[in-house]
Amino acid sequence: MTSDLLAPLDLAFWNMESDRHPMHLGALGVFAAHSPTAGAHAADLLAARAAAVPGLRLRIRDLWQPLAFGGAARETDPDFDPLNHVRLHAPTDDFHAVAGRLMERPLERGRPPWEAHVLPGEDGVSFAVLFKFHHALADGLRALKLAAGVLDPVDLPERAPRAVEPPQGLLSDVRRLPARVPGLVRGALSDMGRALDIGASLALSTLGMRPTAALTSTPSGTRRTAGVVLDIDDVHRVRKSAGGTVNDVLIAVVAGALRRWLDERGDGSKGVAPRALIPVSRRRPHTAQPQGNRLSGYLIRLPVHEPDPLGRLETVRTAMLRNKDAGPNRGAGAVALLADHVPALGHRLGGPLVGQAARLWFDILVTSVPLPGLGLRLGGHELTEVYPLAPLAPGQALAVAISTYRGRVHYGLVADAEAVPDLDRFAYAVSAEVRTLLTVCDG
Repeated sequence: MTSDLLAPLDLAFWNMESDRHPMHLGALGVFAAHSPTAGAHAADLLAARAAAVPGLRLRIRDLWQPLAFGGAARETDPDFDPLNHVRLHAPTDDFHAVAGRLMERPLERGRPPWEAHVLPGEDGVSFAVLFKFHHALADGLRALKLAAGVLDPVDLPERAPRAVEPPQGLLSDVRRLPARVPGLVRGALSDMGRALDIGASLALSTLGMRPTAALTSTPSGTRRTAGVVLDIDDVHRVRKSAGGTVNDVLIAVVAGALRRWLDERGDGSKGVAPRALIPVSRRRPHTAQPQGNRLSGYLIRLPVHEPDPLGRLETVRTAMLRNKDAGPNRGAGAVALLADHVPALGHRLGGPLVGQAARLWFDILVTSVPLPGLGLRLGGHELTEVYPLAPLAPGQALAVAISTYRGRVHYGLVADAEAVPDLDRFAYAVSAEVRTLLTVCDG
């Protein structure tokens, strides 16, 4: 039985989880159905194909050996049964309502931490699949790869193989050690300076902070999800007229939607500038071992208080440029990098405290999940919509995940159901903000 140790950040995700704060991410995919039995057929396909995907057979086992005390490792589950992970549900007319209830439930930790829930549509012309993956098993890119393994095969363009340097052996490493010592020392000092910089930036980010009541909550363990679909051409029209990147526009839309939503529910947007964490992948493309999380992040204040839509976009654009100039290894948004400096037992003992401290770090998560431009299918049924769903940190009421798929932008919204009973109103505010930006730009 082979196993590999969890990277520090994966271990942090594994240990900060609780029954009320499951640390799984999700994706709700909607498929066009050719018949009323398409959902049942899809469930059979998923179960049959899952057995052939090695990454779906991996469970996470806690370690107590002297050299890895308090750590954990991925290992192949000898008792893996796909039927424990693929569930067929009763027909529904509201995929998001069912998805919200399913996102509440933690994954079973003794098994490979993933599930696929098939939701037939009552209309008979669609069905949905909710994929859930624990963040310690896979980040967004890895989860996408695992999900693709159970969808219909697609023809991808071949890439030239990368040259791999052959291993030199232990003796060669020992001989080269003296020459490497200065570099190792410089690296250690650089890491120490970076950690101090991140800590100082985090402390400064809390100064003058005004908590946004609508974005904080006493955790209830409940979940609600919603989705919004935009035309990518509309986003490009705004970008070309007002400047910035597509991502800048999509983040500014969140700021404007929050302003509209807060004002409409009576909370008010005056003086509100919540801190948004924008995760940044540090994974190199086409790496051979893509299992572990390789994340940093940018931290920006969303200009919810700014009344001018173009002013909000310019503020976001400026903040993102400043973050990009500094790079993903510095600043308050890069706190995830500090996980590398914590021993395994520290993650084990401090995991719950780290989870609770997330509210001191940021107020809302706004993350982008890349998707392939190719059309995806399951059993010949076309994937028409896909909503990424992010985990909620303890004490936080709302998380936003964004993906672009085949000419459309999908916002996946996850909220604490008791703190945000009006999530559909926020979803509407996202659409309304895009219309406002288009009107301003076209005018």
